[in-house]
Amino acid sequence: MTFDFRIFAILLAFVTLAFAPAAEAQNRLGNTELNVPATLVAESQQVKAGQSVTLAFVMEPKPTWHGYWENPGDAGIGMSFDWTLPAGVTAKKARFPVPDTLLISGIMNYVYKGDYAILVDLDLSDKVAPGPLPISVKSEWLSCTDEICVPEQDELSITLQVVGEETATSRDARFNGFRAAQPRPLGSDASFAVGDGLFRLSIPLPANIELEEPYFFVLEDGIVDYAAPQKFSRDGDRLILETGARGDGLETITGILKIGQHMGLSLTATKGEVAMTGVPLANGGATNEASSSLLFVALGGAILGGLLLNLMPCVFPILSLKAISLAKAGGNESVVRRDALAYTAGVVIVATVLGAILLGLRASGAAVGWAFQLQDPRIIFVLLALVTAIGLNLAGLFELPNFTIGNKLAQKDGAAGSFWTGALAAFVATPCTGPFMAAALGATIVLPPVAALIIFAGLGVGLALPFLLIAFIPAIRNRLPKPGPWLDSFRKVMAIPMFLTSIGLIWLLGRQIGTDALGLSLIFLLGVGLILWWFGAGQMKGVSRGTVAVTATLAAVAGGIFALPGEEAMNSRKTASASTATLPGEPFSETRLSELRASGQPVFAYFTADWCITCKANEAAAIQRQETANAFNAAKVAVLVGDWTRPDPAISKFLEQHGRAGVPLYLYYAPGKEPVFLPQILTVGTLTDLVNGPMQSANLTLGTE
Repeated sequence: MTFDFRIFAILLAFVTLAFAPAAEAQNRLGNTELNVPATLVAESQQVKAGQSVTLAFVMEPKPTWHGYWENPGDAGIGMSFDWTLPAGVTAKKARFPVPDTLLISGIMNYVYKGDYAILVDLDLSDKVAPGPLPISVKSEWLSCTDEICVPEQDELSITLQVVGEETATSRDARFNGFRAAQPRPLGSDASFAVGDGLFRLSIPLPANIELEEPYFFVLEDGIVDYAAPQKFSRDGDRLILETGARGDGLETITGILKIGQHMGLSLTATKGEVAMTGVPLANGGATNEASSSLLFVALGGAILGGLLLNLMPCVFPILSLKAISLAKAGGNESVVRRDALAYTAGVVIVATVLGAILLGLRASGAAVGWAFQLQDPRIIFVLLALVTAIGLNLAGLFELPNFTIGNKLAQKDGAAGSFWTGALAAFVATPCTGPFMAAALGATIVLPPVAALIIFAGLGVGLALPFLLIAFIPAIRNRLPKPGPWLDSFRKVMAIPMFLTSIGLIWLLGRQIGTDALGLSLIFLLGVGLILWWFGAGQMKGVSRGTVAVTATLAAVAGGIFALPGEEAMNSRKTASASTATLPGEPFSETRLSELRASGQPVFAYFTADWCITCKANEAAAIQRQETANAFNAAKVAVLVGDWTRPDPAISKFLEQHGRAGVPLYLYYAPGKEPVFLPQILTVGTLTDLVNGPMQSANLTLGTE
C-alpha cells in the first residue's frame, strides 16, 4: 500500500483546526500576529436601503507565506465565513481573485502568494432603517509556507451608516484594483469530457486573445488530477485543454481559465464530446509564432472594420472633403498618390494617438472606452463649429480656406490638406462601431500596449484603404473625371452632408446638455456663422478682415464652451425617453441585474450612446419595434439600458469585464444561464428568437459577432 501525502496533509489541517479554540485567544489579540492577516473594508461607508455594498477581506501574507483559493487543490483549506448581520441584510457568495499555482513535492496547491482581496456583496432590503449598521464575521483560513501550515481565524467587524436617498456617498478607489484581479465572465458555455484517464475541456475563446501561461483552476473537487500537467492547443476560436482525470461524476463544472498575470475568465462547462485538436501551445502558452498569428488575426479584423467604417453615416460626410480633393487631381498619378499617402498618415496617426490616450487613461485607473472624447460636450461643440464652418466654405459663403484653424487644416490644398482631412475623418469615426471592430477593439484590453497600438493603427489603415486603392491601382484611378466647371457645383453639393453632420451634432449636444443650454450654445454657433458671412462679404468687396474675423471666431467658440452647463448639472439631467419608448427599460446597474437574475426573470441588457450611430440604428430597426416589445412582454423579459453618452465608470467597468472597449453591447440572460452575446447588427428576428424559440446564437463566443 502506498502512502498518499496529500490525504495526510488535508487530515493534518483538519485536526489542527479542531484544536483551534485553544489558540483563539492568541488569534484575537489582533490580526497583526497572524501570518496572513485579514482586514475588513467597505467600498462605501455610507449605504442606502434597497441597494448593495461590496466588502473586501484584504489579505496581506507575510513574506514566504500564502493563502488559498476556495478550492485549495491537493492540500489546504479554503476560507470560511460565519456572518452576524442585522435584519434585512444578506451576504452573497464570496468572490475570489485569480489564483496562482504552487507545486511542492508533487502536490499542487492553488494559492495567493502576495496581497489579495476577497469580495463579498451585502444586499440591504428597502426596510433597513437609517442609522448605524454593524457587520461582523468570523473567518477561518489556512496559512502556509513551503514547509509548515498554521490554521488561523479572526473576528472582523465594521460599522456602516445607512443614509437617505438624497445623501451623496463616496467610494474607496482601492476597489478598482480589487475588481481588476477578479476573473471576468467568459459569456459562453464550455464543454468537457472524461475518458481513458484524461480530462478534456473545450473553451470558446477568440483566436485574437493572447495567452500567457494559461491554466485552468477547476472549482469542483475530484474531477481532475491537480498535479498533472495541463496541455493546451488552439483550434480556431476554441482553446482545448487536456490533463489527467480523477473522477467522472458531474454533469456541470465551473472554474477559472487564467490567461495572464492576475487575469482570468470564469466559465461553466457541461459534459459533452471533446477532441484534442488544433495547434499545441508550447510551455502551456503561445509560442512567438502563435502570438504573431493571433496579432495578425486581430489586425485583420481592425483593417476590415476600418474599411467598413467608410460606409457609416458618421464618416461619410468627411469623405466629401476627400472626394473634392480627388476631383481636383483629375487622375494625376503623382498628385493622387501623394494625397492618398498624406490622408492615410493623418488617419493612422490620429487613430493611434487616440488609442494611446485611451490606454494611458486606463492605466491611470480611469474607466473609459473607445470614443471617449465624444462624451465631452466641449469637444462636441468645437467639432460642431468646425463642421459648420467647413460646410459654409463648401457652399461658397467664403473662399479663404485658412479662416479657422480647423477649416484651414482640412481645406488646404496638397498633402497638408489631405493629412488633416484624414485626421478629421479618424476623429469623427470613433462613434461608429461596425462588424469585425468589436473583437479587434476588445482585444486591446488584454493585449500588450505595443500590440494594442498596432490594432488601433490597423483600424486607421482600413479607414484609408479605399483612397490607397484609388491612388495605386491605375484601372480605378483612370476612371476619375477630369477637372472642369462641374467641380464648383460638385463642391456645393458636398456641403449638404456637412450640414447634415452639423444637425446630428446639434441633436447629440442637446441630448447631453438639455434644450435650455443647447439654445444658448446655438446662439454662439450663430455668431460663428455671422462672422463667416461678414468675412465672405468682405472678400467680395476686396476688403481684408482676416485678423478681426479670426479673433471674433475664436471668441465665439470660447463663449460657446464656457456657456455649457457644469458636470453636476449634466449628470443630474433626466429624460423621459425611457417611459415613451416602445420597449421601455430600466437604467442599468449590476445590482439590479443581480436582483432580476436571482428572481429567475430573463433579462435583455443593452449598452448604447447617443453618439453611437450603430446603436441608434439598431434601436430604430430592431429594439424599439412593436414586434420585439410584444415578444419581450409576453415572455416577461426585463430590459436594462446602459446609457454611455456621458462618462459612467460603472458602465465602463462592465464593458471592459465583458471584453468590449465601447458600445454597442447586447446581452441576453436566460434564467439560470450565462449571458449570450448578441451580434452588433441586430434584427427583429434576432431578438424575438431569444424568447420564441431555440437560440441559434447560443454558442456565440466572447467578443465576437
